[in-house]
Amino acid sequence: MCDVKGCASAIAIKPVLPVRSILRMIAAKIREHAVAKSQYSFKTAVELSDALRNKQVSAVELAEDAIGRIERHDGKINAVCVRDFERGLAAARAADAAIARGEHRPLLGIPMTVKESFNVAGLPTTWGFPPQKDFVPTEDALSIQRVKDAGGVILGKTNVPVALADWQSYNEIYGTTNNPYDLGRTPGGSSGGSSAALAAGYGALSLGSDIGGSLRVPGFHCGIYAHKPTFALLPSRGHTPPPLPPLPFDRDLSVIGPMARGAADLALVLDVMAGPDPLEAGKAYRLDLPAARHSVLKDFRILVIDSDPLLPTDKVIRGSIDKLASNLDKAGAKVSRSSPLLPDFAASSRLYMRILLSFLAATFPPEVYAGACAAAAALPASDTSLQAERLRGIALSHRDWVIADGGRARLRAQWRELFKSFDAVICPIMPTPAYPHDHSPDQEQRRVLIDGEPHVYTDQLAWPGIATLPGLPSTAIPTGFAPDGLPVGVQIVGPWLEDRTPLKLAELIEREFGGFVPPKMFDD
Repeated sequence: MCDVKGCASAIAIKPVLPVRSILRMIAAKIREHAVAKSQYSFKTAVELSDALRNKQVSAVELAEDAIGRIERHDGKINAVCVRDFERGLAAARAADAAIARGEHRPLLGIPMTVKESFNVAGLPTTWGFPPQKDFVPTEDALSIQRVKDAGGVILGKTNVPVALADWQSYNEIYGTTNNPYDLGRTPGGSSGGSSAALAAGYGALSLGSDIGGSLRVPGFHCGIYAHKPTFALLPSRGHTPPPLPPLPFDRDLSVIGPMARGAADLALVLDVMAGPDPLEAGKAYRLDLPAARHSVLKDFRILVIDSDPLLPTDKVIRGSIDKLASNLDKAGAKVSRSSPLLPDFAASSRLYMRILLSFLAATFPPEVYAGACAAAAALPASDTSLQAERLRGIALSHRDWVIADGGRARLRAQWRELFKSFDAVICPIMPTPAYPHDHSPDQEQRRVLIDGEPHVYTDQLAWPGIATLPGLPSTAIPTGFAPDGLPVGVQIVGPWLEDRTPLKLAELIEREFGGFVPPKMFDD
């Protein structure tokens, strides 16, 4: 740790520099030399909020600690692709002043990051597209505005894959984000920068989005918590591909949501972000979400699924789920391992592939779209692989989409029946722990090894899709570690608009069996 005089000497301050710049440089040098983690580095937002109210720490101190960790560690992780430290520190100073006046807001003084795909006025929004590297929105996304109004201190934006279309977070503009538990592996995607930032202690909260597991998969790979809300519960204005204007627009299947290191934090941020978009007069976003069905573990009726022949999970994932099921059973919860009420996983996965790719293909370049349509037309009717269904989805006519959407309505009815007998479904998020970086351009040609057997990389969409297609809320939680030290976890799927039920179950599981554990490489 250097003293102020030593730091000033080390950076060769010149008399012509403004005093403010000198102080910033000294502060940066002090942070650079800091080696001991703060006792608050890995606290949850709920814990930090209590410490702030009790005057045990200041918002500026929390912001400076997070900034120091970014400056110290992010050269290896590369999670925060756009830094906004000066405005973040200004927001922290304002939070301290508000606390001194006796104000209380849900996120007041809490340091955090947000996914690069959210518009933040004055910062670039690229979605990883090189031609958009200079696009800078002039107004905040509605969710960002609400987070700021609640007192959140935004320190920067986190890395994403191009078009938010991968479970690895890399692009030509900002490079590759690494997993804090193993730098040679993916942190997940497309909210991988956010999950890596949380695991490394870069603030207590982050915001992400999810259409193919982009909240839950990074949560799983980095051992943190994430919540995919009920579809259309949170207005997504300003979470828009550049350079499109930030108009109210429900992207089919896609949602935005919170990420954190503690389960209770997810509900905190969900409440901040929820509510109707004032530009969508007459559209009813539910604000009066039902309370959680139960408040103690022994009252929950839980269906646990650990694998499926369509896309099996490896023994590490199955073992982790079996252990959780056993623990829940011992805690008094009513645990079932199968049910005829569960919708057919293979059928719903194929339907999800068609509807998802039908939506995504709307933005494909004409030549790519034409080639995919030709390939789809050549498919034999007997090919019911998930790859074939994705091709068919690209070429889906509006008539066929309407028929498929009818299938989705029937699927939702099946889930409603299931949730009359169960309160939650616990199932995999992905079939394996985090895998090594693989940036080969054709994702359909990549392979992931499940118990040593190669499977098509993009078939992994099936497990996140179990909640995405019917629009159900799903909470990702950590459940421990694989033998090689990589995090593993599960998703808790809940009933339509009953987000508080999987969130409460996540909180009870964390309280009873533990939760986030910092990565050893960056636990300083």
